Amino acid sequence: MKILFVAAFLGVILYNLGAGLYYMLVDKGTSKRTVNALTRRIVFSIVLIGLVVVGIATGVVEPHGVGV
Repeated sequence: MKILFVAAFLGVILYNLGAGLYYMLVDKGTSKRTVNALTRRIVFSIVLIGLVVVGIATGVVEPHGVGV
């Protein structure tokens, strides 16, 4: 379930990244769609990182100690 949740978030993040690229190529700087898509990508990335931190703090997610 956790992997599905993270995969869904990553899918939304990648979609917004692709939408930003598409709007950048199509609009030629005439609209704010590129900025909006990339802003949503950043917000979703921050939310995902926050959820991982909260999951670790509450014990739902256990870090496996890479780099220790």
